[in-house]
Order: sequence, then C-alpha cells, then structure tokens
Amino acid sequence: MDITLEKASDTNASLKITLTPADYKPEVDKKLKDYGRKVQLKGFRPGHVPASLVQKMYGKSILVDEINSMLSKTVSDYIRENKLQVVGDPVPNRDEADAIDWDNQTDFAFSYTLGLASEFDIDFSDLPSVTNYEIQAGEAEIDSTIADLQERFHAHAHGEEVSDGDTIYGELKQTTGEGELFSAKTAFPMNQMAEDAKGQFVGKKKGDVVTFVLEQAFPDEKSRANATGVKKEEAAELTGEFTFAIDDITRHEPAELNQEFFDKVLGVGAVENEEQFRTKVAEIIRSNYSRESDQLLRLDIEKSLIENTPILLPDEFLKNWLMEVNEGKFTPEQIDEQYDDFTKSVKLQLIKNKIADKADIKVEFEEVLNATRQMVREQFGFAGSEDEEMNKTIDRIARNYLMDEKNNGQNYTSTFNRVFDDKVIGYAKTQLTIVSQEISVDEFKALVENR
Repeated sequence: MDITLEKASDTNASLKITLTPADYKPEVDKKLKDYGRKVQLKGFRPGHVPASLVQKMYGKSILVDEINSMLSKTVSDYIRENKLQVVGDPVPNRDEADAIDWDNQTDFAFSYTLGLASEFDIDFSDLPSVTNYEIQAGEAEIDSTIADLQERFHAHAHGEEVSDGDTIYGELKQTTGEGELFSAKTAFPMNQMAEDAKGQFVGKKKGDVVTFVLEQAFPDEKSRANATGVKKEEAAELTGEFTFAIDDITRHEPAELNQEFFDKVLGVGAVENEEQFRTKVAEIIRSNYSRESDQLLRLDIEKSLIENTPILLPDEFLKNWLMEVNEGKFTPEQIDEQYDDFTKSVKLQLIKNKIADKADIKVEFEEVLNATRQMVREQFGFAGSEDEEMNKTIDRIARNYLMDEKNNGQNYTSTFNRVFDDKVIGYAKTQLTIVSQEISVDEFKALVENR
C-alpha cells in the first residue's frame, strides 16, 4: 500500500492511496472461503460449492466491500497518526472511483480531497485577561426577593368586601332555561373572571346576591368549568342568567416577617432575626446568579480563545461540503449566511482539542458515568442522598441512559462532550488571568442583554 499526502496550500490537500493485491487479496480470499462453507446452492452439498463458482457469484461484491472497508480505516488511521487538522469529511474523487474496472483491475488508485485547518498554537500567557463577575445583591434586589417569598408563603385571610384577586365562596343558581336548573355550592377565583364582569362583584359583601350572565363572566369553557365545578363539556352548556349568593371572601396576604416565616423559608433555626434573614437572602441571590456568571465567564473565555488564535480554514471546500452533507436542505445563500457561526464552532473545537492534547486531558468512562449520575440526582431531586438502594437506582438509570441503543449512542456522546468541554475550560481557567469584578444584579442583566 502506498499513501501520499500532497498539500496544495495550508488548508487544502489531496490524499492518494494505491492498493495492490498484496494489500487486499489475503482478506478477500479468506472471506471467499467463509462464503464457500456457508453458501447453499441447489445441486451442491453445503460447503462443497466449487471455489470458481463462489468467486463468480460473490467475488466482485466481496472485493468492493473489502477495499471500501480498507480505505475507510486507512484514511482514518492516517489522519489520526499524522495529527492532521482535518475539517469536514474527506471527499473521495468519484470520477476515479466510477472509472474502476472491478472485473479486470488488480491495482487500484484512490484519492481524497482534504480540507485542513492551518497550523496554530496556543500560548495562554499571550491571551488578555478575562473578567469574572461577582454578582452582589443590592437592597432593592433583596427587598424584591423577600416580597416574592412573602407572596409564595402567603397566609389566608377573610375579607369583608370583594377585591380583585380574591376567591369568593357561595351558592350559584341558574335563573333561566328549561328543565332542571343548575345549582351548586362553588368558588369563584376573581383572577379567572373576565375583566368587564368583575365590576359586578368587586365591593360586594357577605350575604350579597349578584345577578350576572355566566358566559360573560367566564367566556372560556375551562374557567367556566372551574367556576361551576362541572366537566368542561358540561360547562359549555351552562349559559344565561345566574345568581351568586356570597357566603365568604378569602384572599392571600403576604406572610409576616417573623420567626415562623424565616423557618418556613430557610429551615427551623437557620436565622433568628430579620437582619440575619436578609443576609441569607443576599447569599441565596448570589448563589442563584453564580451559575449565570460562570456561564458568561465560559463564553468570554471561548470568545477570547477564538479571537486571539488565528486559524485559516478551507472556506470553499467547507461550503461545498456543507451543501453536500445537507443534501439540498440549504441554498448557497443560506450557507453563506450561517457560515461565520459555523466556522466559529469549528475553530473553537479545534482549539479545545489542541488544549486537551497539550495538557493531556482525557475523559474516562467513570467521569461520564458520574456526570450522568449527577444529572439523574438533579432531575429527580435526589441530591445529597446517601441511601444505598437509592444510589443503586440512580446508577442503574444513569447506565441505561448512556447505553440506550435507540439513539445510536448519542446520549453517551453528548455527555462525553460536555465533560470534555468542562475539563478543557477548567484547565483554561487555571492558565488565563481571571480578573474578579463586583457587579450589581441589574448591571449584570444589562451586560448579558448587550452581549
């Protein structure tokens, strides 16, 4: 076998492979013998079909399959062993392949067009610093968060007059219609009532009776079903004039800032007064935003790597390759529109691979499995569980997810890539100059919006 790489430029090359009988004949002969033992042909006992007949029937297809298999492995091995920065897929010369005389040729020549990324290196000391934003919770943010918590842990209270947002309880009676008229004890959530009908109820007191048209107050059949307590299809038939006798009025009132509220939010005894509670809320806010801050830092590191690592790509080759692999799904104009984003992702992956190679970063199966276990814990709310049976269940779910054959290993691949990216970015953080900067929540939100 003869393999030669001819580089037309830093980004374009041709890989030529020449095969002789010594390369493929031993394996082809072996497979022909296997076929001869297994093939069943009328007039011959199994395993006694003449070799010449087996050759005539299956020789060409076995030869073609074997050579295609050899080519695929040879190209892949050559690229890996020579550490070629190949982008896209090697493109075979189809004119050469179509011209092969499989019946008479014994030597075969094939060529592949390769798209290459230009040589590059990464020197972290030459890269600019990257900012890590430490989000601080201001008084306004703390007040807003506490107000939300007070609403979430609200108390129930009884009102004297109906207000928007209340729930009113009483007896609903149908006053018009034929046959048995509808009557039921029910509850009206005012927030589900049509805006132009609320005025008939707001300001009313216990004991008052309101006369109204049901489908005007609850035009939506789902809200009408909730208000009447019947099934949706039955509620559609309830129309016309009704009365509602108000028995009770309830509303949500924000929880008071007291020890009971502090214990409900943070756990019994976590804090003892409002000052301590505000301090804890500030910590929670910072923790909640830390993930977003980490994500922004990650994006800024990736942006810095791309912008400060010059890499040339074979643009014409890649555009043609994208057209071919997408099989007419995109026009040349659409490829051009999306090409910049595509090349950024290509360059970023090349850079990450280079970092991993230089830093000897590898991902082991156990790391992928641990990441999947953690995903299962978070998804099912098992975080922190030390129960042995629970851990066995988590492990089983994680392994089944990774080995799911229905998606051709995509679960494993995507998790592997995530772990790989995390390790590369984690290493980059240790090599880059990271500058910490305190920033308010509003300033951080504005920063993200303007990216």
